[in-house]
Formats: sequence, structure tokens, C-alpha cells
Amino acid sequence: MPAIVLVGAQWGDEGKGKATDLLGSRLDYVVKFNGGNNAGHTVVIGDEKYALHLLPSGILSPGVVPVIANGVVVDIEVLFEELDALESRGIDTSRLKISANAHVITSYHRTLDKVTERFLGARQIGTTGRGIGPSYADKINRVGIRMQDLFDENILRQKVEGALDQKNHLLVKVYNRRAISVDEVVEELLGYVERLRPMVTDTGLLLHRAIEAGDTVLFEGGQATMLDVDHGTYPFVTSSNATSGGAVTGSGIAPNRIDRVIAVIKAYTTRVGAGPFPTELFDEWGDFLTEKGFEFGTTTGRKRRTGWYDAPIARYASRINGVTDFVLTKLDVLTGVESIPVCVAYDVDGERFDEVPVSQSDFHHATPIYEEFPGWTEDITGARTFEDLPKNAQDYVIALEAISGSRISVIGVGPARDAVIVRHDLIV
Repeated sequence: MPAIVLVGAQWGDEGKGKATDLLGSRLDYVVKFNGGNNAGHTVVIGDEKYALHLLPSGILSPGVVPVIANGVVVDIEVLFEELDALESRGIDTSRLKISANAHVITSYHRTLDKVTERFLGARQIGTTGRGIGPSYADKINRVGIRMQDLFDENILRQKVEGALDQKNHLLVKVYNRRAISVDEVVEELLGYVERLRPMVTDTGLLLHRAIEAGDTVLFEGGQATMLDVDHGTYPFVTSSNATSGGAVTGSGIAPNRIDRVIAVIKAYTTRVGAGPFPTELFDEWGDFLTEKGFEFGTTTGRKRRTGWYDAPIARYASRINGVTDFVLTKLDVLTGVESIPVCVAYDVDGERFDEVPVSQSDFHHATPIYEEFPGWTEDITGARTFEDLPKNAQDYVIALEAISGSRISVIGVGPARDAVIVRHDLIV
């Protein structure tokens, strides 16, 4: 059975949770390999809607083992809040496993995230203020706190002291904030230990054995390709590797164990936060996509920026991730658009770019070159086969497939769990 990587192909919010849920009954493990609680998945099951921020969406599937791997940064308070919320609705969360090597988001990470973002003023990145960036920075600077450190009070205290030695100077002398007490941080973290103990393990070994045993493992990426710290629209990116390569480093699984890479992509484009966005709309069509697609962040509630489908970004995502299958979501939102523009290339100061420019400056100044495709007015939310779609909707999907670099295997036609059309099996 395969090991599958699932990533976002745009700037996030493409509907990865729904794609995971579609596979849920056929999965044995669902692994979150990057990010923290700075992005969310919304999963609709019957009349119930679940908003997940830190937990893998596989936690909603009976029998699936959800795993938070080493590439994730964990806010333990948020973790327990999510677990408690799910348990209060009758969801069994006892199977959750967390990597002993995952880094912990502390109170001082959240504080630093907020004060530094405000300090940037007009140069703000648009972070969520949840401490993700500072936690990853500590990881790279080798002063981070890992899950395993919580089980040895002496080591934990030494590491917190080392981390705060510099940070308190910064908080007091640069940002005019009070110093943070080592005792306060250590006491808070130690308070989580007993509940965490049965969850924390060597998840790399766990997943290796699962794949060896023939189990199906899904590696679920947070954020998306264009937010990857190496391959996205830097510096307007997240602090981790949200592309398929991140599944390897973020979980401890060798690259030759990955069988398939699925990328989720909207039938149009959205992004949250600052940064370049060539097809962004500032007119009534932008409002149309926002309102009809209910484009507000699962985690932050922030209104998403909206624009038409961007084929160069799709091709870039296909190439960077090695995409074998696209899941196209929210096709139903385009119902009623008489003529649908699709960006097929960019114009940068009179020069045509068929691919995403390597220069940040060029991408910032890129204007879309559009092709128009006939729209449809028929309600497609009840379609369950490709043939159920109106001819123009079929043609739109086929056109996107031809210019996006990989086949479109699944089409989302509504928010409900079963509102999908499967053209090709995502596992076989």
C-alpha cells in the first residue's frame, strides 16, 4: 500500500482537509509534517463542521492513527483545546501520536511574534502572531525546546534559561516589554507533562514500521507551495517547508518511500496575508468569489484575497512537488460567471513569462495574461460523475488540466463531504 503526500498548490486554504477526508476510510495513518496552528482545515461530515488547526484531519476518521511529526511546532495549550473540543463532540482522540523531536511553541514565542510584527510597520509579513516563526527560528538557532525536553525538568530549565537570556534583552531594551520569567515558562510547560506522556513517541520509527507492514500513510502538508520558506513568494511565506520534500525531512521517512503526491488546487485563487498575487481582483468579481466561496480563514477569520485561476502557479506546484494528481476544489463557486478568465502567462514590462519568474521583483510586477472560457449557470452541487457536469464546466476542467502540468483526478462541487467527482482513484 502507498505512502502519499498531500499538499496545497497555491497559497493555502485550497481544501486539503476535504481531500484527506475523502481518503479517510482507506488510510491507516495521517501525518502532519510541517507548520503549527497557523493554518486550518475545515471538514464537513453530515451536518457537522469541524475546524482543525493543529491536529491532522485524519483524527476525524475512525481507525486512523493521527500523527504530529517532527517538522511541526506545537502549541500545547492549543493542542489540548482542540482535543477537548473534539472529545466533547464524541470524537475519539486517544490514537494521537506526537514526535518526541517536535518543537514546542512557548509563551515567549507568541510574544515575540506579535511585537516584532508590529515593529515592522509597513513591512509586515502578515503572520498570524501565534509564535510559529520564532519557534522555527529557535530550532535553527539550536535553542529550541523539544517535546522530549519536557520529561526532564533539569534539561528543560537549562534550555529555557538559554533561550530567554537573549530574548529578554531584546524584549526589554528594544521592544520596551517586561522580561519573561524562566520559572513561569518552566512551570507552565511541566503542567502539560502527564497528559502528553502517552502521546509522545518516536514517530519516525512508528511510520517506518507502518509502511513496512503495508499500511497506507498520508502525509498532510500545512499551508501550501507558494508559502514554502524555500520555494514560495519569499519573504511573504511561512516558516517551514510546505512542499512534498518537507514530508521527508518533517517526518523521518526516506524519499524513496513516497508513492504519490496529490496537490489540492482551487478553481480560482486565494491567499491570506501580504505578498504578490498577480491575478488578485479588486472589483465586484473579487467580492463575488469572496462571498460565494466564503473566503475567510479557518484559523484567523481573516478575509482572503481572491483572484482567477493561475496556470503558471499550477505548473510550478506540479514541478516543485512532483504532483501525480490534482484535486480541483470549489468548482461550484464559478457557477454563474458568464466568461471565466484564466491566467496562462504573465507580462513583466512587456516580456512574456510562461512560468513563474525566479526574480521576486519580476513576480511582484507581473500582470496576468488571460484566456477566457465560457461559463455555466446550472447548479453543479449534485453532480457525482464528470458527465453530470454541464458541457462548459467539463471543458473548463479539461482546459485547466491541459495547462496545469498534471491530471485532475478529483473535482469538488460543494462543501458537503460527498460533493465530489472522482475521475481517477487517488490511491490505486
